[in-house]
Amino acid sequence: MKTIGIGFIGAGDIADLHAEAVNDLAGAELVGIWNRTTAKAEVKAAKFGCDVYKNIDDLLAEPKIDAVFILTNMETHCEYTIKAASYGKHILVEKPAASSIEELEQMQTAIDKAGVTCMPVHNYIYEPGIMRAKQMIETGKLGDVTQFYMMYNIHHADEIRARYPGVIRQILTHHSYTMLYLAGNPKTISCLKNTVDDTLAPQENVAMATIQMQNGTLSHLCASFANDDHAGDPWSCIIKVIGTKGSTRYSYRDFVINDRNGAHSQTYQCYPESIKNTATHFINHVLRENEKPLSSVEDAITCQKIIEACERSVNQGVHVQFNK
Repeated sequence: MKTIGIGFIGAGDIADLHAEAVNDLAGAELVGIWNRTTAKAEVKAAKFGCDVYKNIDDLLAEPKIDAVFILTNMETHCEYTIKAASYGKHILVEKPAASSIEELEQMQTAIDKAGVTCMPVHNYIYEPGIMRAKQMIETGKLGDVTQFYMMYNIHHADEIRARYPGVIRQILTHHSYTMLYLAGNPKTISCLKNTVDDTLAPQENVAMATIQMQNGTLSHLCASFANDDHAGDPWSCIIKVIGTKGSTRYSYRDFVINDRNGAHSQTYQCYPESIKNTATHFINHVLRENEKPLSSVEDAITCQKIIEACERSVNQGVHVQFNK
């Protein structure tokens, strides 16, 4: 079996989960890492057992690297995707995949020109439970889908959420692509937001969207950094699809370790496993078997349109008609 070489662009917290996935996967090798701060890259390289590249062009020119994982802040994803494509590297890019529709369209043009694959990290749809829900919908086992719900209530400290663009872009992006995967395309979008305690971070830390899909299904999306849910059967992160013949549920709370994991007060094992599932699918199915990814840049463009529609709804106080 050919060894597939991977390079990392970025050495943030998410790199740890992707490195664990690559290092645990037979036939894959984490070759090296580049980060704007070399000292941080050296720390992560020692931990991951890979090389450090002094500049991004050296990493991209490395013949042992077949694909790169872009794990930097959202504002740099477009630049690095275009550069990686110019070197003929396949790309896995963390979410949000870019800052705007224009950037995503530039990324699509670059990967089409280079003939490479770019797969956004839409990690929920690589979870077995979500794949099973998709199969149940497509085979009619749930009947007509009437409702889609995705709730997220996980407290993030001010200094952590201050680094994020707010829950609409940071978290409702997850909700949007999961909704697209399971419920189809939206028709009308209405969204509200709130900032609880803006002392350190003025970005919204609570947001809710109510959406009517083109097929009539109603969706409700909720995200909060302001609080955990301590009630019975909590909505820490829960996805539910209800149809005329059945229903499904996916919940972070089904697999919990009592140990802090980054911004989370506990380790919701579904989250790190979903990242590993995504990386594994990219390497084993997309790169090795030349299959199309379940998530594409085109999907990311649709998600960005949903996010921007949510922002227009919030800012103008209107229902927004969605045009794909």
